Amino acid sequence: MASLWMRAQKVFKRSRPSGLPTEAAPEMGSGGAEKGYRIPAGKGPHSVGCTDLMTGNAAEGSFLRLYYPSCSDTDTEEAPWIPDKEYYQGLSDFLNVYRAVGERLFQYYVGSVTCPAKSNAAFKPGEKYPLLVFSHGLGAFRTIYSAICIEMASQGFLVAAVEHRDESASATYFCKRKADSEPEEESASSVEKEWIYYRKLKAGEEERGLRHRQVQQRAQECIKVLNLILKINSGEEVTNVLNSDFDWNHLKDSVDTSRIAVMGHSFGGATVIESLSKEIRFRCGIALDAWMLPVGDDTYQSSVQQPLLFINSEKFQWASNVLKMKKLSCNDTNKKMITIKGSVHQSFPDFTFVSGEIIGKFFKLKGEIDPNEAIDISNRASLAFLQKHLSLKKDFDKWDSLVEGIGPNVISGTNIDLSPAE
Repeated sequence: MASLWMRAQKVFKRSRPSGLPTEAAPEMGSGGAEKGYRIPAGKGPHSVGCTDLMTGNAAEGSFLRLYYPSCSDTDTEEAPWIPDKEYYQGLSDFLNVYRAVGERLFQYYVGSVTCPAKSNAAFKPGEKYPLLVFSHGLGAFRTIYSAICIEMASQGFLVAAVEHRDESASATYFCKRKADSEPEEESASSVEKEWIYYRKLKAGEEERGLRHRQVQQRAQECIKVLNLILKINSGEEVTNVLNSDFDWNHLKDSVDTSRIAVMGHSFGGATVIESLSKEIRFRCGIALDAWMLPVGDDTYQSSVQQPLLFINSEKFQWASNVLKMKKLSCNDTNKKMITIKGSVHQSFPDFTFVSGEIIGKFFKLKGEIDPNEAIDISNRASLAFLQKHLSLKKDFDKWDSLVEGIGPNVISGTNIDLSPAE
């Protein structure tokens, strides 16, 4: 394995802001599950299940992982963290590592990692749950923010983690019918996966134009997922093209349709902003270490009326990016910004939890703050913000001070010097 790692090292290059490590992901597990590193379980009163839903037989359909409150007596197994080897290939492409090398390294270090949610566990009925739509970062996909999504589900949310098909995910797929299958045939063997991999910038291509087009598609995908969940809630039959034992009919009348929010990290933060500007049913949004480049100029012209919380890391942001956030939130007391001290851009995805201390620090998968403390601050501030702006009857207001940037390891606003350069 050491020789494979040395070969991988030689082809690593720096990349743009992303939802996953831009350097040295192959070593990120550093023993992973074998050394006891775990993605943290939810701290709320609900057990958590997760299941995947895909509609349609083309890229224009929807693909999501739903995290949800589940019945606690389930004996089902935890879901795999990265469910298909093709995601390893996509991560390798994104990180400029030979696929053969990257796939073996990812499989070796994180192939056995699971997330602390029970796969296809029985849904817990009897309540109307608020809905949170989650958008992943550049080069990421639906499963690698499970620490955030599971915590929200454990606190009583339905969390629909979208997998974007705008070629910004490291890998994703849709299911299409095999050419030689019979029209009436509906078995799993009659369909095949059509993979879509991350698209790199072409020579001479201007990045802002590409990212703006992608963020428009991403916002539409978030709205499609919202519509899909509400359709299920109303009792309409939805065909899941994936082979799953989960009964989506159990979600009928389970969504609190007046309490819907959108959340995302990095490119997903930009997606939050665009989604808010296009869909008023999203009553508020949370942008984690948002990358503002993709956001269109017209979006700054008072088109985001809903409350918005920016949660930034200490080490990622820069002045022009933060000034765009400030421009969006100017003179609006319902738009807040906080910064988590000692955190890095990778403090939000799950990679920070499955890497050892040395590797995690060296490749900036971990900051100076303990990863569990960083994610707790982010999650608690998010819950307090959601309680206020979704009018929830919970006790999340005990963390209201975090939204104001008051408390250990959190500051109000930004640590970035925004004064004009002389």
